Amino acid sequence: MTSLRSRVARFLTRRPDQDVAPASGPAPGPPLVGFVVHGAGGVHPASAHIRVTGRMSALAASGAARVAQVEPVRWADGTDTAHLDVLLVQRDAFPLAALDAAIERARREGTRIVAEVDDDFFSREARARLVRAEYDPERLASVERVVAAADVVVTSTEPLRAVLAAAGTTAVVVPNAVQPGLWGTGPSRPDPVGPRRVLYMGSATHGDDLALLRPVFDGLVDDDGRAVRLEVVGVTDTDADWFDRLDLPDGANHYPEFVAFLRANAHRWSAGVAPLTDDPFNDAKSDLKFLEVSMLGLPFVASDRPSYAGIGEHGGLLAENDPAAWQHALRTAFREADERVQRAQAYVGAERLVTGDGDWRAALGL
Repeated sequence: MTSLRSRVARFLTRRPDQDVAPASGPAPGPPLVGFVVHGAGGVHPASAHIRVTGRMSALAASGAARVAQVEPVRWADGTDTAHLDVLLVQRDAFPLAALDAAIERARREGTRIVAEVDDDFFSREARARLVRAEYDPERLASVERVVAAADVVVTSTEPLRAVLAAAGTTAVVVPNAVQPGLWGTGPSRPDPVGPRRVLYMGSATHGDDLALLRPVFDGLVDDDGRAVRLEVVGVTDTDADWFDRLDLPDGANHYPEFVAFLRANAHRWSAGVAPLTDDPFNDAKSDLKFLEVSMLGLPFVASDRPSYAGIGEHGGLLAENDPAAWQHALRTAFREADERVQRAQAYVGAERLVTGDGDWRAALGL
């Protein structure tokens, strides 16, 4: 339902020459939700697709709202005249130079501002890590400004909600989920010849996490003496003799294309992994890789860190950051692959699919 503030603001700013619909006239249409994310034309990075655009599609399909991607500068300067009931901004997608004008317009028109953040941009340790990764300071300032101005802040995990609370910001948690129809079902069938391969996929911020795996894969073999190799997708553009890199094809930075690439190569891998160092930035992350790897049909092993707490109840495996513990968990994953994948996929299908209702709609005020 459109907020009272939004309805009152629209009435007060109505031009004199505009007719007011009679009380007995047709009910107004569903509220309009505008969203600001990186990418355009349906092509978006993974975080935008997972956290926003996939959910927006589900929301529109439910009939609860109309949705539209907003060009931020045009909306801020008034070139785009559409009245928005809700303006959702993900991370740093709104250019800093246009933010104050957009916030002023939202306040004037009664538009609810929702900030969506799914990474730690706020703790001292996380900010230092972002600086090391050469994260643009202006983009970081954009995140801070949006969060400070938002009526509601949405995040993906309880640890990240706590980070925001420590910074003086109240947030609501909407856990990550996967989109129905994007992934397959059932266990993958890895190649029976050659070394076993284990998938590690991630962004360039995971270099320290990758290093955890070097002693794990040093001479690693499975129960039958078959060699095991780590294969990396993303994470690093540097070659090394202890892992192999599988390059992404052109266009695979668009999330559905990335998923299609993973599915086409699932036969290469016997398991998927997510190493995490003991770091506040990592501890605020979600269990998304567990969802993705499970729906890819692979058993999953992760560092025993807060991000993956509870996955053992759903078929995942946790390992202390010790080479022997990791090797034991990987061999268990190879032996019990089918049973663990079936449990994980049943959990994802029952509880972790994107929908257009629930906490997401509540956060938007619909």
